[in-house]
Amino acid sequence: MKRQILYLGGEFALTSEDIVGIFDLDNTSWSHITRGFLSGAEQRGKVQNAAEDIPRSFVVCHDETVILTQPSTAALVRRLENQERTNG
Repeated sequence: MKRQILYLGGEFALTSEDIVGIFDLDNTSWSHITRGFLSGAEQRGKVQNAAEDIPRSFVVCHDETVILTQPSTAALVRRLENQERTNG
């Protein structure tokens, strides 16, 4: 798979190689494990907000940065898939 750029909003964009996972905030934040992970990342100064409104998803990067973003997980994955089809 070729390296692709994923635009997250605002001034935030990542390469596909930087991404560990893309997660839905509503579906994962009910878990105490996820809440603990996000809280720990925030305490370490590793949370960045790319959302102009209420975030719907978050992206975890290899450097342990967590980026909150407004597009849904489905929209973010679709962006990557569309690039893959376009760039072959």
